[in-house]
Amino acid sequence: MSSSEIIPLFPTPFLRAPGALPPALVNALVQHFSQQAQQENNASTNLSHTRMLKPSESPLLVDAAALITPKLSEFGALMFGEQMGWSLKEMWVNVLDQGGRQAMHNHANSFISGVVYLTPTHESSRTVFMKSPGGTDFSFKNDHAGVTTGPFNAEKWISPNPAAGDLVLFPSYLMHAVPPNEGERRITLAFNAIPARLDSWGYQVSFSG
Repeated sequence: MSSSEIIPLFPTPFLRAPGALPPALVNALVQHFSQQAQQENNASTNLSHTRMLKPSESPLLVDAAALITPKLSEFGALMFGEQMGWSLKEMWVNVLDQGGRQAMHNHANSFISGVVYLTPTHESSRTVFMKSPGGTDFSFKNDHAGVTTGPFNAEKWISPNPAAGDLVLFPSYLMHAVPPNEGERRITLAFNAIPARLDSWGYQVSFSG
């Protein structure tokens, strides 16, 4: 009897780059931006954000962007099949205190989103990625204590515990959330990125950020 083969069709890419930002830059970003996170989150009073920032607004963000951008090009080639120019459209810092959480969401008006973890992350507040919620149709599940969860039936994936300076990139449409933080203050630098252009057999769309 011939053996069977399981082929993972159309996987979702996720890039993880440990230590993408050096400790000196990470510490400087924490010191400079943590006090500027004054905008309260709509869903959690223990989560606050800075305003949306352009990389050009701070030498620290310029340095961070210089280290992140080559990774965007690498990741973008997986998504679109071509190395091309990418730019960081906006960046912001999140400050998540004990008890705070981030509700499930995705990022509009961008193609790649990412997070740089600036402080250690408690086990409870690792970023969780979910399958996009369905429509209003009825759905049937096989969900009970005897079910073995794997990559083809799981509805969420909990990312590895990051260290300060670690970078992750993911498609902007991917739903994600942060569960309630049971540990110390968690600070992250989040961002959205866009390519210089997309070309579909001569029909080109250009983007500027």
